[in-house]
Amino acid sequence: MSLVDKIPCTIVTGFLGAGKTTLVRHTVENAGGRRLAIIVNEFGDLGFDGSFLAACGIEGCNEDSVVELPNGCICCTVADDFVPALTKLLDRPEPPEHILIETSGLALPKPLVQAFQWPAIRSRVTVDGVIAVVDGPAVASGLFAEDPDALANQRAADQSVDHDNPLEEVFEDQILCADLVVLNKADLLDEAGQQKVRAEIEAHLPRAVEIVATEHGRLDPRVLLGIAAAAEDDLDARPSHHGEGEDHDHDDFESVAIPVGIAGSPEDLSARVEKAAETEGVLRIKGFAEVKGKPMRLVVQGVGRRVAAHYDRPWKGAEPRDGRLVVIGLKGFDQDAVAAALRG
Repeated sequence: MSLVDKIPCTIVTGFLGAGKTTLVRHTVENAGGRRLAIIVNEFGDLGFDGSFLAACGIEGCNEDSVVELPNGCICCTVADDFVPALTKLLDRPEPPEHILIETSGLALPKPLVQAFQWPAIRSRVTVDGVIAVVDGPAVASGLFAEDPDALANQRAADQSVDHDNPLEEVFEDQILCADLVVLNKADLLDEAGQQKVRAEIEAHLPRAVEIVATEHGRLDPRVLLGIAAAAEDDLDARPSHHGEGEDHDHDDFESVAIPVGIAGSPEDLSARVEKAAETEGVLRIKGFAEVKGKPMRLVVQGVGRRVAAHYDRPWKGAEPRDGRLVVIGLKGFDQDAVAAALRG
């Protein structure tokens, strides 16, 4: 089967809170009638992004078009989860015309690209492109960068200091595999800040890759879809911290789902999320909640001290309204302190 006969797949990668789901949703909203399917992977037991997409009410974005792979890292469960899910989509009477694959914020994209060489799917699909979504303000704040001076001082005091930064490693692997880098949340940076972030990204790129600045993940789908990279045949140009066949785990990170009661207002819950996010080691908070007297479901997302909340849709008649927020952080973060802050 030639490249034109294969169904193109776009892998959307990026760290926690970078705006991957927002980008995917905007792409679906502006697909122009193209039949799309979405595979979304999350780190943790509670699915958030998949339900957010499946319930969005966008034409062509129903529950049958969204396949959710929670409780794991897609790059570590290729055989058990990803290949069967992809095959199920391909075997539909009307298969999708394009498949969007949103990885978890902690996934490494290269093992997923390698999976497209599996005999069961190789003749049927191709990686049209790998899109790395970057949280501009997070990069500007130095979240993913080691401080070389501080590191040198630490080593001088203690030769056993481990120099590995798990955040930097994940960030680098996502950038190294990209065919296009989306510098998201550009509206939160001034011109100097944008230039700083671009320079940081370019320092990690192994080859010429376009960097496109966006606000709220708003990017013309024609920029994202149709790259025709055939990335599965171009693996040597995509270096990684983890070699082929090398074990990859997420022992540096953990997640917990915390129930929350009915909020008095969006501002009240946002303040609690902001306080919880101040807990050392917390990277991301996201989920749904009920607001007193409101028929709409409240979506809350927090990255660092930046918290956003909005109503996405009415609650369904028999739908449980139990509020629940997923917290992802570095191994050993104080979950009790986070829970206390969220519950007020």
